[in-house]
Amino acid sequence: MNTIHRVAVYCASSSQADPIYYEEAYRLGQCLAEAKVEVIYGDGGRGLMGELARGVLSQGGEITGVIPQFMVDEGWNNPSSTRTHVVQTMHERKALMERMCDAMVALPGGIGTFEELLECLTWKQLGLHAKPVVILNTNGYFDILLSAFDQMVAERFIRPVHKQMYMVVNRAEEVWPALLSAEPWDSSTRRDAAI
Repeated sequence: MNTIHRVAVYCASSSQADPIYYEEAYRLGQCLAEAKVEVIYGDGGRGLMGELARGVLSQGGEITGVIPQFMVDEGWNNPSSTRTHVVQTMHERKALMERMCDAMVALPGGIGTFEELLECLTWKQLGLHAKPVVILNTNGYFDILLSAFDQMVAERFIRPVHKQMYMVVNRAEEVWPALLSAEPWDSSTRRDAAI
């Protein structure tokens, strides 16, 4: 069983999506708080980020935001976060979130969320971390991306083993059990990065 104390969650700030996405984000926050893990996120007060934070706090959990100064200047930060780390750039934000966490979870989102998920997987592929990564595929949102991964394997841009870098679940309640049951990732697989 993995020892997980902090989970980084990547998700959208959009407030225009279907309600099911907000409900699952809120429920995930509750589930992680009930598991007594600290949640690390992008410190947004709106969209899935805001609901995730509300879910964590509703159960007395701790949620730590990491946000660039320019977003604070725009008023995009969440003053309800347990604690906040203000950084200068998006690169610093992602690097700090990765350093702080023991595992990573991606919820539905836009370009930024996809970029964060793909960077986490890139780092894992290169052996820079061996942390569990879970994709919460609410409403089949990630089906197209998962199909793209299949295509990458079929076209020999990545190896079949690289599909073992992540797990896919469909409901918030399945995230924590998936993280706990994650198979260890051998960071020596860096040698498999080149195909």
